[in-house]
Amino acid sequence: MPGLLLGDEAPNFEADTTHGPIRFHDFLGDSWGILFSHPRDFTPVCTTELGRAAKLAPEFSKRNVKMIALSIDSVQDHLSWCKVTALGSVQGTACSPTQAWRDRCHIPNALCSLIQEESNITAVPLAKRVFVFGPDKKLKLSILYPATTGRNFDEILRVVDSLQLTAYKKVATPVDWKPGDSVMVVPSLPEEEAKKLFPKGIFTKELPSGKKYLRYTPQPE
Repeated sequence: MPGLLLGDEAPNFEADTTHGPIRFHDFLGDSWGILFSHPRDFTPVCTTELGRAAKLAPEFSKRNVKMIALSIDSVQDHLSWCKVTALGSVQGTACSPTQAWRDRCHIPNALCSLIQEESNITAVPLAKRVFVFGPDKKLKLSILYPATTGRNFDEILRVVDSLQLTAYKKVATPVDWKPGDSVMVVPSLPEEEAKKLFPKGIFTKELPSGKKYLRYTPQPE
């Protein structure tokens, strides 16, 4: 099977974590969620990633986002790893909480199928994924990284800002958008309705084709 696709519901798995046993849907509640996998505990790149996640935890919390990490290591290994403090305060709620599976067969199929394909002959996952789920428990974003490339959590935070804005407003975010920049009016929105929804005004970029589909407006509140 191809694993989770955008719009698919997250598997409601149960697991032991550094914060005790959880059921995933209950853990998320009415929050957004980020689940990120990593190859093993005590790997150098992931140590720096978890440190950055810890530093940005207050920013994700402001956005009603819960973070949880996934690997095949034990809870005890996770607890030992969380004592690492040299590279960015990994201690504490770096991945709030950290997931633990000793046997990959215990991973729900929707997640397992994504990880098994990226394993070497020792069955250790070599790739890292980021899944972003909405309050409806459906997948909004999935990113695959090789183990040698550190994830950019500032970019993940930016993506969450875009996902949350576009989930509730009839807008899209253009290339390199960041919070506070102008956004794009979705093409399906008629001009008269757009004017009512966006009282700050709409401006259209002139194109050689003469088509008026690049419509921008200041970011709505």
